[in-house]
Amino acid sequence: MKILVLGGTVFLSKAVTAEAVRRGHEVLCGARGASGAVPEGARLVSIDRDEPGAYDELAGERFDAVIDVSKYSVTWVREALRAFGETTPHWTFVSSISVYADHATDELHPALEDDPAEEFTSERYGGIKVASENAVNEAVRGREFIVRAGLITGPDDPSDRFGYWPARMARGGRVVVPDSPDLGFQHVDVRDLARWIVFAAEERVTGTFDSTGPVQPFQMAIGEIAGATAAPGTQLVPVGEDVLERLEVNPWSGPRSLPLWLPRAWAGMVGRDVGRALANGLRTRPLAETALASLEYERGLGLDRPRKAGLTEQDEQEVLTAVS
Repeated sequence: MKILVLGGTVFLSKAVTAEAVRRGHEVLCGARGASGAVPEGARLVSIDRDEPGAYDELAGERFDAVIDVSKYSVTWVREALRAFGETTPHWTFVSSISVYADHATDELHPALEDDPAEEFTSERYGGIKVASENAVNEAVRGREFIVRAGLITGPDDPSDRFGYWPARMARGGRVVVPDSPDLGFQHVDVRDLARWIVFAAEERVTGTFDSTGPVQPFQMAIGEIAGATAAPGTQLVPVGEDVLERLEVNPWSGPRSLPLWLPRAWAGMVGRDVGRALANGLRTRPLAETALASLEYERGLGLDRPRKAGLTEQDEQEVLTAVS
């Protein structure tokens, strides 16, 4: 197959490219190339999706599959569809479970268009993904594979979220963990998601899928990560949500956070039914395997480096002092 990956240099799109090459496909990556090189065996075509005529270099090219990992722009999605949608037999668009305004009812956010006057925020993200999905459905209905991804984990993750936990466990000592006995946890290893996306292109799987792994208790997941990566003598210190909130420890991601922890109001995000994805070819590896691969990646970067997400040693000591 001849596959066009719109991206190919960072995390999921890079993993998809590597998997497609491994399976013997001809892969072109349309990207600026500013974020790094594409995997060996793929070809980079310089594309800046913010510029007019972005696809001129590929005029007349035909692909068996297009895989679009666009995050933030409905315009980008529509321009790609305009360039290749009519002639491409299978079209993958990577969306997000953030399209859901209400996880209990599956109600979607209202669709939002790009607005240069509006700063991009997490509040706009879901609506932009909804509009992008709509554009895909309108242009290639019957040939679309829409991947509503949840938390994507594993090596090369630029968010620093999941990797915080293996890195922190490996340093040992007393580790602050949220005491959230009712909270679930869902994730998909980037390598498993990439493998499924390429499989779907090969087998012409179509439809819209919540694309993450099965639910397990959050505290069990933390225990499994610790079991795989923690230094000898590591002690997990559960801290109640009310204490974390009082000490201004943030949920999910970002500075002074406990990554992947969610307050009760957001718990529906980690309770998605992924039965359809599993029935259509998604396969997930053990969490411990993801943790070990993430730890290897983290060690390559340096366990003591400044992070985008997590508690610093000082932050964590403040919490430990407050509960001791």
